[in-house]
Amino acid sequence: MRLVLYTGKGGVGKTTTAAATAVCAAQRGRRTLVASADAAHSLGDVFEKKLGPQPSELAPRLHAVEIDARAEMARHWGRIRSFLVDLLQHQGVEAVVAEELALLPGAEELTTLLAVEAFARTRDYDLLVVDCAPTDAALRLITLPDIAHRALRVLLPLARAVAGVAVPIARALVSMPLPDSAVFRDADRLLYRELRALQKRVTAPTTSARIVVTPERMVIEEARRTYTELSLFEVGCDAVVMNRLLPSTAAVEPFFREWARIEEERLREVAELFAPVPVLRAPLQDDEVTGLERLAAHGRRIFERVEPDALLSRAPRVRFDRHGENYRAVIPLPNAEPGRLDVVKIDDELTITTGPRRRCLKLPRRIVPLDVVSAKIEGPSLVVCFARAAAGGP
Repeated sequence: MRLVLYTGKGGVGKTTTAAATAVCAAQRGRRTLVASADAAHSLGDVFEKKLGPQPSELAPRLHAVEIDARAEMARHWGRIRSFLVDLLQHQGVEAVVAEELALLPGAEELTTLLAVEAFARTRDYDLLVVDCAPTDAALRLITLPDIAHRALRVLLPLARAVAGVAVPIARALVSMPLPDSAVFRDADRLLYRELRALQKRVTAPTTSARIVVTPERMVIEEARRTYTELSLFEVGCDAVVMNRLLPSTAAVEPFFREWARIEEERLREVAELFAPVPVLRAPLQDDEVTGLERLAAHGRRIFERVEPDALLSRAPRVRFDRHGENYRAVIPLPNAEPGRLDVVKIDDELTITTGPRRRCLKLPRRIVPLDVVSAKIEGPSLVVCFARAAAGGP
C-alpha cells in the first residue's frame, strides 16, 4: 500500500492538493482514502461534505475521513492518562487542571498517526493520502514514532521493575494511586506492537512526503528546512508541489509581467534546492478549488504527466560502510546548515541534531568501539568518520 503525506506552511493549499491527489487517483482506478490529520480539519470544507472519524464514500473508489485525535488518544492512552489524572489530583491539583496536565506532549499527534497506520493495515486501499498539519506540527507527527519508541523502550522496563517490587508493598502503606497491570499492558501494546509498526510504516520505501509551496521566499525557506529534517529521519520526499502559479497567458499583461519573471526565478531556485526531487506545477485557479469536479480538474493539471500514486523520487537511506581502514556513516541531510548541526557519539549511538530535531542512530557493533574523528557535510549528506583512538602517551 502506498502512503503519501502532504505538508507545507499554513495557507499554501496542502489540503486542496491532498484532496485533488486523492480524487485524481480514484478516477484512475486506485482505491483511495484521504485522511485529515490536522486538528483544524478543513478536508470536509474542500469536498463540500460533512466528514467524521469513519471513512465516508464520496465517489467510486474514493473515501475521506477526518481523524478525531481526542477519541484516538482516549483509546490508546486512556488508562495511562486516567492514572496520571488520579495521581495529580491526589497531589492536590484541581480536576480540570489535572485533566490538562495529563495530556502528554505530542500524544494527540502520535495517536492521529496510529489511526493512519490502522487504516493502512486494513488493506482496503491502494493509496492513503494524509493531509498533515502545517510544517512544524507535521514534523512532530512524523518524528514522534522514533522519539516515543525510544523513550518507552527505556522507561517501561524500569517502571515495571520498580512497580513489581514496590507496588504490592506500597499499596498496604500509602493511599496514593499506583499503576496496575492494565497500565503496563497498554504501554506494552504501544511499544512492542503499535509504535514499532508505525515507525516501519513512516520510514518504508512505499511512504513519502510531498511538500506544498508557493513562489514566496518565506515559504520556500521553510520547505527547505522541512526537506532537511525529513531526510534526517529517513522519511523520503518524492515531490514538491509548486502551487498557485500564474497561468502562462497572464505573463503578457504588463501588470503581471514582473510577477511572472519572479515566479520563474523561484521555480528554478526550488528545482535546484530539491534536486533530484521533481517539482510539480499547480496553476492558480479563477475560484476556490472545492467540490469533486473542480478537485478532479486540479488533480489532472498537477498529475498531467505522472501518476498521483507513483513514487516520483527515491530518497537515499542512512548507510554505514568501510572507508580504507576505518568506517563511516553517510546520513542524507540535503541543504543542511553546518552551523546548526551537532554530532556526538554516546556509547552505541550516534546523536545528530539539526535545529529543533534530534535523531539517535544505533551503531553497528563493529563501529561501537570506535571514536568519531570527523563529521562534515559532503554534498547532500553528512559524513561521519570513525576510527580507533590513537594510543596515549606515557
